[in-house]
Amino acid sequence: MRLSVACVQFAPAKAKVDENLARIGETILEVSREGVDLVVFPEASTTGYFLEGGVLESSLTSQGLLERLTNFRPERPIDAVIGFYEKEGTLLYNSAAYVSWDGAAWQLVTSYHKFFLPTYGVFDEDRFVGRGTAPGTVETRFGRFGIMICEDAWHSILSTLLALDGATVMIVPSASPARGFSEDRPSNLLRYERVLTGIAEEHGVYCLNAMLTGFEGGKGFVGGGMVVDPFGKLIAQSPVAEEHVLVTEIDLDQVTLARAGSPLISDLESAWSDVQAWVAAR
Repeated sequence: MRLSVACVQFAPAKAKVDENLARIGETILEVSREGVDLVVFPEASTTGYFLEGGVLESSLTSQGLLERLTNFRPERPIDAVIGFYEKEGTLLYNSAAYVSWDGAAWQLVTSYHKFFLPTYGVFDEDRFVGRGTAPGTVETRFGRFGIMICEDAWHSILSTLLALDGATVMIVPSASPARGFSEDRPSNLLRYERVLTGIAEEHGVYCLNAMLTGFEGGKGFVGGGMVVDPFGKLIAQSPVAEEHVLVTEIDLDQVTLARAGSPLISDLESAWSDVQAWVAAR
């Protein structure tokens, strides 16, 4: 199965939820007209990332997010992943909503809560949002996909579990402030390239990465979002530090070919009961 995907590099206006969602909706309409089947927006794309104590005021319920999309009616079916701060009951989360337009209405397929919350250096997430407790596997009309938000992808255990759970595509919305300038590109972007190509090659999956860009409080988000194929090849990448819509085609049949040539997932599946026993005995 072939599908057209778009990874949107986006610089939201800080805490301007309606303004940002209007831009998101217009972008969905635009890429839909270009034949895109799945569009991915960055982490915290409805608000900007560094809200800290302002998370509550700018958070949405998943239903509230869906309602704000109702004015945007693409001419053909399209799916979207949108990073946002979510209010669920009395709790707040750094979330990514997977939504689908079927030609008549928007549907919420799932809302994933970020599992690993960075609280070091410039990051302070654990003070302001709750941690998710479930992996981000989602059954889409294209097959079973996985969602990881930024730091999640840096922990290899999570992508492994998603791949074991049947994910063939890893969707990675991110907001990564540029840091480390000893090479031609920021070191965190180089690390992202290594992380995502490693995930793709080990598990035989596509990785779709949409990066935040722009400046917040003197911190510049790196950009450089990318698409990696299941052989670990970087097949498309956005420029650094500017808004950009990265459109490319992926072929899900390549997942089968990659896993046939390097059957690491099937090896792990055959040894999984032993791995579980080892973990339980620790």
